[in-house]
Amino acid sequence: MTAQAPTAPADVYAEVQHFYARQMRHLDMAEADAWADTFTEDGSFAPPSRPEPVRGRPALTAGARQAAADLAARGETQRHWVGMLTVTPAADGSLTAESQVTIIAVPQGGPARLHLVCTCRDVLVREAGELLVRERVVTRDDRP
Repeated sequence: MTAQAPTAPADVYAEVQHFYARQMRHLDMAEADAWADTFTEDGSFAPPSRPEPVRGRPALTAGARQAAADLAARGETQRHWVGMLTVTPAADGSLTAESQVTIIAVPQGGPARLHLVCTCRDVLVREAGELLVRERVVTRDDRP
């Protein structure tokens, strides 16, 4: 039997859930600056669609703005649903949050459809008492 990784206390787990609810709402509402502000100043985001991670708030903001513009041009909205969340504390005070994310595409005038299912692994840190993403790695479930 393998040892189970330590889990975060219930209050920290709930705080992480609230963090994702706010963060994903910013993304889904095309609030690029607010979304990028949920990352550390030098935070990184490694989506499967890019060969290299996006690094730093200015680049994160630009990427979120471009994604929102692309969706608007297609007449589509996306909704991100974070589930199956685990939160593991590290000795340095950071948290590793792993989740499954479902992205639902909602075209104007059309039915919603499943767009993508992926796995998200974040390293969360506290700055001035607030949780922020220092590093995010997203992998798609439909790719090796």
